Amino acid sequence: MSHHTYKHVELTGSSEKGIEEAVQNALAKAAQTIQHMRWVEVVDTRGHIEDGQVAHWQVTVKVGFTLE
Repeated sequence: MSHHTYKHVELTGSSEKGIEEAVQNALAKAAQTIQHMRWVEVVDTRGHIEDGQVAHWQVTVKVGFTLE
């Protein structure tokens, strides 16, 4: 069994289309600088309202990755 040490960061992604895309946007941006991402945990979901409808979503996630 291998032993890993993990670090995690908290990120907030946004999207006009939906919650899942907001998560994917956060992960895509993180992948530009973070290697070995292993897990994601949604910790908060918000919507910005304009004219009585959700104009865009904001989703805060914790992303865990292994250290080299």
